[in-house]
Amino acid sequence: MAGARDRRAVPVRPGRHRLNRQPMHNKEQGTTMTEEQTLSARQQALVPVAAFAATGDLARLGPALRRALDAGLTVSETKETLVQMYAYAGFPRSLNALGELMKVVSERKQQGIDDAPGAEPGPAPTGDELLAAGTANQTRLSGAPVKGPLFDFAPAIDFFLKAHLFGDIFSRDNLVWRSRELATVSALSAMTGTEAQLSAHIRISMNVGLTAPQLRQAAAILGKEVDAAAGRRAGDAIDRLQSP
Repeated sequence: MAGARDRRAVPVRPGRHRLNRQPMHNKEQGTTMTEEQTLSARQQALVPVAAFAATGDLARLGPALRRALDAGLTVSETKETLVQMYAYAGFPRSLNALGELMKVVSERKQQGIDDAPGAEPGPAPTGDELLAAGTANQTRLSGAPVKGPLFDFAPAIDFFLKAHLFGDIFSRDNLVWRSRELATVSALSAMTGTEAQLSAHIRISMNVGLTAPQLRQAAAILGKEVDAAAGRRAGDAIDRLQSP
């Protein structure tokens, strides 16, 4: 499935960065209607990884990481997912989760399991280009320019969202946007007090090509493998988006 494919590096002319130009719809060549209704095995494995990383549940994160690598997620994709988690759950939980991944990869190597390293991210925008790239990414993901009284009140957070989250992080092309959004939805569902952000990212997930049935499948995985409350929060957010 497109959201789970490993992106390979392509040549970039010196001095130019590669924008993260990813498909915004789930109608790519070779994608069937059945595939659009279900998450791939790799995507399913990503859900508990993001949730356990965001909540700091290292005891359950380790086994979830092993299942994700067994399902075919590369080390680069898994690592990038955990790096991204700091934007939603903070540096301590991201760092602890990365430490757990490092331990899991080392243990598997000692067991003779050679996990695919995956592609490293290509050149990213810097300097003045970073804010422009982040603003373009945020607008594309959200479907319209993002503004409002909160950002007028605290312009610094608007800058950090655009330049850092959507510029620095979302411009890194070793994890496709669908996987980034699936991980974000999973993390926000596992946490409390993030309903507004969860609703926003459910909508963004659908903007980048995840379907309502796929998101409901993610909610079911959260309810079964993480906890019932996480599954309910995800399901409620989908219901709110789909209600007339």
